[in-house]
Amino acid sequence: MNSRLNLRSLSARGAELSEPARQLAHLDTLPLTHEGVPARFARSVQAPGRPELLPAELEVFQINVGKLCNMSCRHCHVDAGPDRVVENMDREMIDLCLAALDRTSAHTVDITGGAPELNPHFRYLVDQCVARGKHVIDRCNLTVLLLPKMEGLPAFFAERGVEVVCSLPHHRPRNTDAQRGDGTYDKSIRALKMLNEHGYGTGDPRRTLTLMTNPAGAFLAPDQPATQAQWKSSLERTHGVRFDRLIALNNMPVSRFLEWLEETDNLQSYMDRLVGAFNATAVDGLMCRNTLSVSWDGWVYDCDFNQMLELHATDRSGHRIHIRDVGLQTGDRVIRTARHCYGCTAGAGSSCGGATA
Repeated sequence: MNSRLNLRSLSARGAELSEPARQLAHLDTLPLTHEGVPARFARSVQAPGRPELLPAELEVFQINVGKLCNMSCRHCHVDAGPDRVVENMDREMIDLCLAALDRTSAHTVDITGGAPELNPHFRYLVDQCVARGKHVIDRCNLTVLLLPKMEGLPAFFAERGVEVVCSLPHHRPRNTDAQRGDGTYDKSIRALKMLNEHGYGTGDPRRTLTLMTNPAGAFLAPDQPATQAQWKSSLERTHGVRFDRLIALNNMPVSRFLEWLEETDNLQSYMDRLVGAFNATAVDGLMCRNTLSVSWDGWVYDCDFNQMLELHATDRSGHRIHIRDVGLQTGDRVIRTARHCYGCTAGAGSSCGGATA
């Protein structure tokens, strides 16, 4: 096994599950029940005074700048990798995103990918968002910071007050390398030390270092506060690495993780686990309620997972929303859901910001 797991994307392999409609249909065929009836997420989230899932005030403007990545992780819901060279946001689309951002109330810009840093307009986008007074988040896989052409990125982030949210499956090597490839853990530690050297992980609110973990198998995310305490102790004791907070996410039954669930005969049991662990108190904090997610080609979605499944955000008339259309009217819509959404309401809940309940 190497650092890329010798894994090509579903798209490059022409796999059946590379088609989002096939993924959705596959989940729909599973015999799942919630409260004695066939599991349908839209029904599960209904409550007195809430017949449908509606957006709240927009806070986070998430931009997925492309699917190009220097890694091909086994759990990747984006199906990102080195072979995804076509799906990359160009400068014109980035400027359209900035124009749309100016028409919203969002205070945070969440930049993701792929490895977003590989987009040639990444630093331009960060600078433009910082100039607008926005809190900027970079979703980083850590190993990208070690590439020669990424030299200087930790200093760039520190100078601009960018929060770096780093994916690290586990605080020990074995589980991290199993999910991301041999040697990934050691590279991740090197990158974390680079961020520490630039003031990250010290409690400075302008240099927030957040670690993001997700289970290595078909399990729910662990208890977030207890896991954070364990990780802080372990990483500082073993490597002298410090970070500010940890967020724990459930793996979503989408794309390459869905393929893994099928190959290991875990799909039915995992979906049963998600549905059985449905937590109504996690609904109010769902990221789809306070976030808009924009794809590399400018289409708008309720969340990053819906984006990967091509469940476009639509207005009340059913028309798909493009970034050119974004304004206050994007709040007048019903959030689109399907069975994968049980991943965000299982246990303590799961979102780009961690637990929701």
